Amino acid sequence: MQISNLEFRDHQIIVDLNGGGRGKKRLRDRIHIEMSGMPTAQVSTTNPNADAGPPGLQPGMGSTIFLEFNKPLPDLSPDDLKTLLSPFLDFNKQRSSSVQWIDSLPPDIKKAIQERQALVGMDREMVVAAVGKPDHKVRERDADGNDIEDWIYGQPPSKTVFVRFTGDHVTSIKQFPK
Repeated sequence: MQISNLEFRDHQIIVDLNGGGRGKKRLRDRIHIEMSGMPTAQVSTTNPNADAGPPGLQPGMGSTIFLEFNKPLPDLSPDDLKTLLSPFLDFNKQRSSSVQWIDSLPPDIKKAIQERQALVGMDREMVVAAVGKPDHKVRERDADGNDIEDWIYGQPPSKTVFVRFTGDHVTSIKQFPK
C-alpha cells in the first residue's frame, strides 16, 4: 500500500492510499469509525468503476482516510500523524515506492540496476534508475520512420556510453573506448 496524496484542510486531513477511494461512491462502500479521544476517521473503500492511472494507483481504486478534527488542525509532526493513522496503517515495514518498484522487476533487470548497468530491453525509467540521467540526448528517425533516441553518458576521449532507444526500450548499448 502506498500513500499517494496528503491534503490538509481547516479541520481535516485527507490521506489517499493507492490513488484514493474518492470515485463514485455508494453508501455501502463507506465505513465510519469513531474512537473516544481521537479524531473521527472515515474510510472509503475500493471503487471498481475507475479507469485512469497506473495499475494499483488508479483514482477511486484505493482508499481514502479522512481524519476530522472538531477544531482547527493542531501542529502535528510526521510521527504524530503516523500515530493517528496507526489504527488503520502499519508503519513498521514502511518502504519507499522506489524500493517496492525495484522489487517488482525481473531478477536480471534488478541485478543490472544494483550493478549500475543499462541492459537491452530496459525502458527509460529503468535506465535512469541504473545509470542516472544522460549528459546528452540525440533524437532522430531511422529509414523506416521509427523514433530513435540516443542517451549519451560521458564525453570523448574519456569513457563514453551510448544507450539507444527505439520506441520505449533500449535496443543497443555501445561503449567507447572498449
